[in-house]
Amino acid sequence: MPTRPARTSTSTKRHSHHDAPDTAEAFRTLAALPPGPQRDTVRERIVEAWLPMADRLAGRFRNRGESSEDLRQVAALGLVKAVDRYDPERGKAFESYAVPTITGEIKRHFRDHMWTVHVPRRVQDLRNRVRVAGQELAQTVPGRRPTVAELAVRAALSEEEVRVGLEALESFSALSLDAGASGGGDGWALGDVLGAADPALDVVVDREAVKPRLAALPQREREILYLRFFGDMTQSRIAERFGVSQMHVSRLISRCCRRIREQVLEDAAA
Repeated sequence: MPTRPARTSTSTKRHSHHDAPDTAEAFRTLAALPPGPQRDTVRERIVEAWLPMADRLAGRFRNRGESSEDLRQVAALGLVKAVDRYDPERGKAFESYAVPTITGEIKRHFRDHMWTVHVPRRVQDLRNRVRVAGQELAQTVPGRRPTVAELAVRAALSEEEVRVGLEALESFSALSLDAGASGGGDGWALGDVLGAADPALDVVVDREAVKPRLAALPQREREILYLRFFGDMTQSRIAERFGVSQMHVSRLISRCCRRIREQVLEDAAA
């Protein structure tokens, strides 16, 4: 008659889940050991015993844009944190402590590393509820997208909250600027059709800033500046028109420009 394997503290007794081993004795041993190789060995044995459960928890988040292997690594990191922080003296089963710790680590990974556009946690929650509701409704209303009203009823949200969640779905990932532009047959990329700031706007701002100061100049100086900068007339032609030397026109223009610049700066600082 075959002998039954000796019961170990990491593999026989089962809890509420099939992959939850009995490590109560191992945790008590771990808590009593000082830092060193023996403690590290017990710690590693506990982590290995609970890895199947961590993998199962990671599987709940598949098909969300992250590879299964990366999710398993994040879940394993959460498991290690749970093992290191767990205190058996509090009388709480490790499973009830580890599950939220591992799940929280995975959710934090998505929040910190997977969102292209950062959104508040509340909006992320709305996004997840709308996504789940959409998946469930897709099985009952095949062939069309569920309406906002249907999503609101299914997710127990207001229609406005559903709209926020739908907008957040677009924030989870972004198109590359090198992606092909929609409807473009000439090889244009998305970045080629995006607008840019018009440099002429700076000129508009500058003109509005100097307008009252130009109006305050004497008529002759105002006319000289207009002919030079708006009429594109040379200093020599302006000098001939006013019957003065070109040097005199140059000094007038320099003096007026310096005065207006100082006045505009004073206006901005006021």
